[in-house]
Amino acid sequence: MQSAKTDPKMVSILGATGSVGQSSLDMIAAAPERYQIHALTAHSNVKALAQAALAHDAKFVAIGDETLYAELKDLLSGHAIELAAGEQGLLEAASRQTDIVIGAIVGAAGIRPTMAALQAGNQVALANKEALVCAGDVIMAEAKRQDLRILPVDSEHNAIFQIFEEANIDEIDEVIITASGGPFRQWSLDAIERATAEQALKHPNWDMGAKVTIDSASMMNKGLEVIEAHHLYKISQDKFSVVVHPQSAIHGLVRYSDGSLLAHMGAPDMCIPIAHCLAWPERASAPTKRLDLVTLGQMTFEAPDLVRFPCLRLALEAMKHGGNLPNIMNAANEVAVAAFLAGNITFGGIPRLVEAVMDKMAEQGCLPVSDLDLVLEVDREARGYARDHLPHLCH
Repeated sequence: MQSAKTDPKMVSILGATGSVGQSSLDMIAAAPERYQIHALTAHSNVKALAQAALAHDAKFVAIGDETLYAELKDLLSGHAIELAAGEQGLLEAASRQTDIVIGAIVGAAGIRPTMAALQAGNQVALANKEALVCAGDVIMAEAKRQDLRILPVDSEHNAIFQIFEEANIDEIDEVIITASGGPFRQWSLDAIERATAEQALKHPNWDMGAKVTIDSASMMNKGLEVIEAHHLYKISQDKFSVVVHPQSAIHGLVRYSDGSLLAHMGAPDMCIPIAHCLAWPERASAPTKRLDLVTLGQMTFEAPDLVRFPCLRLALEAMKHGGNLPNIMNAANEVAVAAFLAGNITFGGIPRLVEAVMDKMAEQGCLPVSDLDLVLEVDREARGYARDHLPHLCH
């Protein structure tokens, strides 16, 4: 008997022109019978946004930079697509009723749209780790209130999601998040200090946007992921650990009290977790890379070096402290990474700026994460302190 035909899932993508957004569009284009685009957003890449809207027959499009609205309108003239701009446009895109919203906006800019999607009752597949790092308590509370499961798109969190036995959560001894070690894994501390943006952007395994790639090189990305995982998987902080695994074949592991260590393996390809989230709670065939164990040959593991990679240490300290300190840390890191990419500070200046701001705002860091307005106020204050401190680090 032939199964009944089901309607395609309607998908909205916040941050459609970034690496995760583009991979999501590729996955959707490969299975038009299963998925259709509803809304798309971008911050400033207006031409790529317009091209994606036309290629995928989007119903609603929003550009974050309001100054680009006229250009977007001109590019999409003659097409029956609703247009919007600015933060309100992003929030409307997130709030429109759809089957799944992929949150792929980079940085703290994704916090409000993530909340808006949940408040509208939309399923969220989250690639924006900063939303949970900065506002995890309130965002997870809203997801619970709406009876929604936040689906993790990050490869590590998606790996854990697939092997995390919630029915046996009391028997989980450890959750291990793997890290490639980035391009500077074997570099000396002095060489890391002097690393250029060109060197930092050469990730050995993953193809990501500039900000995430720099975070990977500093291992701040792994620290953000541990904090995010703590919100996604409600187990104590001391059960999370990081292991450097240069081959990036294992993305996450869960150790149980009976001695079992379950690992999720796959090629270093963001299309794999995206495909899993799009099809969840089912699985569907997807044109993703396949991991060949014979070609892989061997796997190695190392402990992370918190001296050469102090950003990971700072993130773990922020998680342990709790409150708004992870939010403060993230804001300072976003300013630091932007300054490094602009050539204004050294690579070693990134953790120094983050630590200086964390120390300066330690008292504000004690504030509980009670609502988004407070989160964004603390975020703005931390960015201000970071920018004020930048001249002390400029070279």
